[in-house]
Formats: sequence, structure tokens, C-alpha cells
Amino acid sequence: MAVDVASRYARGSAMPSGARTPERRGGACRRPLGAEIRAGTSPAATERVRHLPRRWLGAAVLAWAALGLLGCAGGSAAAPSAAKQAAPASASGQVAGASAATAADRVLYIGGIPDQSTATLTRAFEGFARYLSGRTGLIVKYAPAADYAAIVTAFKRGDVHLVWFGGLTGVQAQAAVPGSEALAQRPRDAEFHSKFIVQAGLPAQKLTDLKGLTFTFGSESSTSGHLMPRYFLRQAGIDPDKDFKGKPNFSGSHDKTWKLVETGAFQAGALNEAVWESALKDNKVDQTKVREFYTTPPYYDYHWAVRGDVDQVFGAATKEKLRQALLGMRPEHGPEAQEALKLFATDRFIETKNENYEGIRQVALQLGILR
Repeated sequence: MAVDVASRYARGSAMPSGARTPERRGGACRRPLGAEIRAGTSPAATERVRHLPRRWLGAAVLAWAALGLLGCAGGSAAAPSAAKQAAPASASGQVAGASAATAADRVLYIGGIPDQSTATLTRAFEGFARYLSGRTGLIVKYAPAADYAAIVTAFKRGDVHLVWFGGLTGVQAQAAVPGSEALAQRPRDAEFHSKFIVQAGLPAQKLTDLKGLTFTFGSESSTSGHLMPRYFLRQAGIDPDKDFKGKPNFSGSHDKTWKLVETGAFQAGALNEAVWESALKDNKVDQTKVREFYTTPPYYDYHWAVRGDVDQVFGAATKEKLRQALLGMRPEHGPEAQEALKLFATDRFIETKNENYEGIRQVALQLGILR
């Protein structure tokens, strides 16, 4: 099951921490994330409680209330044992002074930029989490993000640890989290492209033909859906903020971009080549209504990046375990690996490094998207 860590943070809620004891929020006692499951409110536990005698149920309720009051008390009541007390949290949100056993129980959260539909992303990343758990022995879960900015912020806070970034968000993450490292990419990501599409009945054949048309990018933080298309438009002499009919739109994701052009909401747009080609292969696109007409020159784009402190948080050699699991992933490793690789539109991942995205950083600085 996906744990919506990053999107909850985007809405201003608290991120999950390692604390397992009741917490105070505004003077009230609030149970930590997952406490309902740990307290035994699973369907099986509920069935067992239903068959208890009434007098036992009454006593159990009173005992549970008393324990809750002790947990919410201001510290005057002693906990049953020191081992059950929550360790002090550091500024990064990680528990300080934890033992190796505690580290082994921690959840390593993975995430990714929300560049496609929620259903597609959930299938891809939950399968990926199961694969990584099996290969590394770590507890791995998927944390969906509300938008591109949310996943970068969650990575900065240490609420997600391994993230599938685009080139631009990866550069932003590198700047926000010193020591973070790009580990792996698909072979195609070393020479990625954006596709420009237009309504089928329009005569556009080159970028300058887009002048005077309505236009939609993807997300504002997307490399292939905004940054590089904007860069190549500028190279062709088109100012996207002045030369289109009205201000350009931002669809939020690549699949929405081609759908907006297909339905006639916008006359043209730009998107990720992998999403476009996958949609064509799956016969999702009505090519009597929308067509591609221009492919950009290549650039580095998507990659897996890891926080620099994962060895300290999860144990020695964790980063190397993740690197080897990513680089060794193949379809024959099971249904999770096969499905995840298919949804990532690749058959494997290859090594990459932070320096590969310097060109992306320079373009973002030039366009004023990074400062």
C-alpha cells in the first residue's frame, strides 16, 4: 500500500517520524501514523474482540483509556520501560542515537515526480518497492507526491530517501541536499528528447510555425515537458511568454498534455518522448486528431537519486545495496521487476553521476528557473 508522505507534506501536514508513542498536538493526544494497525484493529483482531464477554470488554476499555492517559501525561508518570520510550528526534526528522536493530526496522521511502496518472505511478513504484525490499532486505515503501515541488521538499527533509527525478528536479535536489547522489538511469536517459505535438489539421512543420497558436507545457518543474522545450523554443527565436496566443498553459503531467491537444483544448504542446511513444504503442492516442511534428536534440534527463545519509540511517553499505539492486534489475527477476520495468519503459538501468546534469543546471540558470 502506498504511504502518501510527500503529498501530505505538500498540504502542510506533519510527515511520518520514527516516534511510536502518543504525541501532543495543540494540547490533544494524537496517535502516530500507523498506530491504528499496531493497536490491533485489523479485521482479525476485531473479530477476536467481538467474541469477548461483555464484562471483559468493559475492563479492557478502562485499561486502554488509562494507558492513553499515561501516554498523554506531561511526564509525571513513568513509562513501563526505558526501551519503550521514543528516542529524541534530530532536526532532520531521524531518530537520534538509534541502535542497529532500530535502523533495521526503519522504512526506506521511495518516490518519484508525478509525471503520469496516479494509477500508473502507483503500479510502477509499489512494484519497485517490493523488488527493492526483496533484493536489499530493507523495508521499502512508496510515498506518492502531490506535485514536483513536493517530492523535492520531501527529499530535502529526509522524508523520502530514494527518488526518481527528472533532470531539473534532480538538480534542485542536489542543491538542496549536499551529498545526494545520482545512482542510475535508463539507457535512453543519456540521450532523452522532448516531442512537440500539434492538432492534426494544422500545418505546423517546424517550431516557428507555433507562433500565434495556443500552447501547453507539462509541469513547470518538468525537464522534458517545460525546461528543455522552452529552451529549444527560445533557440528557434520564439518567446513562449509573448509569441503564443495567450500565455502558455501548464498541464501538470505529460499524459494530460497530449490529451489537451487531442481534445482541442490547446492547439499544440510539448511532452516527454517516452510517455508519448508508450501512449502510441498502447493505441491510446487518436492520431486523426493529434500528431507529433518535431523532436528536440538530446539531453540528460531522468535518474534515481539517493540521499547521502542513507548509510547512517539504515546501516553501512545501504547506498551500495540500492545501487546494485537498481543496476542488476532485470525482467526475469520476477513479476514485480517485470511490471515495474515495463511501466518505466525500459529493460534495465545503467550507472549515472551528478556531473551528467550540469548542462541541465546551466539551462535552468540561463532561463531564470534556477537562481
